[in-house]
Amino acid sequence: MNDKPKQALQVDLSGQSAIVTGASQGIGRAIALMLAGAGAKVACVARSVEKLTETAEMIRRAGGTAEALACDVTDSQSVQKVVDEVLAKWDKLQILVNNAGVTRDTLIPRMSDEDWDTVINTNLRGTFLFTRAVTRPMMQARYGRVINIASVSGLTGNPGQANYSASKAGVIAMTRTVAKELAGRKITINAVAPGFIETEMTQAMGPAILDEVKKRIPAKRLGQADEIAYGVLFLASEAAAYINGQVLVIDGGLCA
Repeated sequence: MNDKPKQALQVDLSGQSAIVTGASQGIGRAIALMLAGAGAKVACVARSVEKLTETAEMIRRAGGTAEALACDVTDSQSVQKVVDEVLAKWDKLQILVNNAGVTRDTLIPRMSDEDWDTVINTNLRGTFLFTRAVTRPMMQARYGRVINIASVSGLTGNPGQANYSASKAGVIAMTRTVAKELAGRKITINAVAPGFIETEMTQAMGPAILDEVKKRIPAKRLGQADEIAYGVLFLASEAAAYINGQVLVIDGGLCA
């Protein structure tokens, strides 16, 4: 028996490039900063150029490499253009994080067609389009890491979020399916399912609702965006090479 302690996990993404959608704020920004901190070159993608620029500048000030690329994730041509730009600039693309997402919460009798379509198109179609766009270069390189940001709502459902829950359940199902399709090319595809995380989105719920939410969470607090980013960093690393088609739930014990 070898009593020598094992080396602590260290993630080095030097020489790799990544796309992070929804990187202008919240969880997406935390993920972009985390991957860049590990040495990856990061293409920060979202609709808002102004907030994207802030994320890219934060990375550059810390000594990293980043580009801010505006993109409508629901438009296949716009998505393909982003992937082509990243490949042209950095030659390879090893990591994709599909984080872009929106909510349009209301109970099903009041949910409009637009409420449904906007959420499904952004959260599910956007994930599909970017995943499809990166598969060819990743297959040619015989390497890739795709991490899709799902939600505990996609596992358990949540009243007032039929559209959001359906979109995230779809992301989980797609993750498991595409993982089986691409595993032979050394491409892993996994999902991270956050619970209630302290972001601009949850702050909009108001303090009274958030207090009730915290009572339901065994940890008695909201999660932090960095705690999701650490999960993504691990799944993007070499250490996670044999983890594929899985859903990493990070929710403080909410779904336990």
